[in-house]
Amino acid sequence: MTKAELGLIGDAELVEELSQLTTQTARMRARMADIMAELERRRCAKTARPGARR
Repeated sequence: MTKAELGLIGDAELVEELSQLTTQTARMRARMADIMAELERRRCAKTARPGARR
């Protein structure tokens, strides 16, 4: 969206768009945190396995 197009949109629509983008960003950050935690869990599990075998 260009600055010219933004100038044609009303305040309410801009606020709604911003709200949606903020919500999407929060969801993406939460998903990223979940993925990073899972990768860390797997990395730690791989490191712990060799020592656990006897």
